[in-house]
Amino acid sequence: MKSKRIMITGSSGMIGTRLCEKLIEKKYDIICIDRRNNSWNSQINKSTIKINLLDRDKVLDLKLDDIDLIIHLAANARVYNLVIDPLQAQENIQTTFNILEFARINKIKRIIFSSSREIYGNSCGNPHAEKFIDIDNCESPYAASKLSCESLIISYHKCYGIDFTILRLSNVYGMYDETDRVIPNFIRQAYQNKNLIVFGDKIADFTYIDDTIDGIIMSVEKYHKSQNTSFNIAYGQGVSIISIAEQIISYFNSDSKILVMENRTGELLKYIADISKAKTVLNYNPKTSIREGICKTIDWYLKNKKY
Repeated sequence: MKSKRIMITGSSGMIGTRLCEKLIEKKYDIICIDRRNNSWNSQINKSTIKINLLDRDKVLDLKLDDIDLIIHLAANARVYNLVIDPLQAQENIQTTFNILEFARINKIKRIIFSSSREIYGNSCGNPHAEKFIDIDNCESPYAASKLSCESLIISYHKCYGIDFTILRLSNVYGMYDETDRVIPNFIRQAYQNKNLIVFGDKIADFTYIDDTIDGIIMSVEKYHKSQNTSFNIAYGQGVSIISIAEQIISYFNSDSKILVMENRTGELLKYIADISKAKTVLNYNPKTSIREGICKTIDWYLKNKKY
């Protein structure tokens, strides 16, 4: 069943921008919510309602009709930044609470929440299935905020009948990312012949942006199957951060060196997702390998003159 109208929070971010583009292509009626302008897409920017989701009164005062589904992407999402400033973790919880209250008061019965691989922590289970959750493995305020938000969402389902889908995303990379996340940071540094710093000998499950968006849209279009459970949305294979640095240096034939430093507080050392549940229930099938995805990402940044 196609949703009547979808409200998307965090619509000016990397994932939000690409998701809105794809939903517009598919002729969905969307409402974009963000505290920032969308600097990437003028069509999305014109339809963006600018609001700070921390302001509960303003959120609850939103006059929006016929919202059938909320996709809640908005969050402070840089793990180490939230170690330095844990108030940002509290903000994640507050914004999610405000969105749930908006849904409850306006009788919106469906929500999709973008959670994170960080909630699994440095547990021994690899690949990680959705059931491998233990609060004793929580490594950071960011992970704690996502665990808290998942719990809030489940409580609103049980108390107020709001159905949910939780998507645990993993190391999303690609277009529209100007942050200091590892891949855009490495591209920037290699292009400028600066040294690439790797914090810890990490293995992660990197997911190209369009594969991530496919997973989100599949959870929308198969909501009758995806509701009231969680899914890992990832590529399903681990890759070392050092090998990514090597590939990016090789692409530019850069003089950059790789410097391996001590792992930073709060960051995971190894994560590989078990995506079998998403494959079975959603027919999710990520297509972009890390090697192909990095080449696509670099090409996009160079064409858009971001370096």
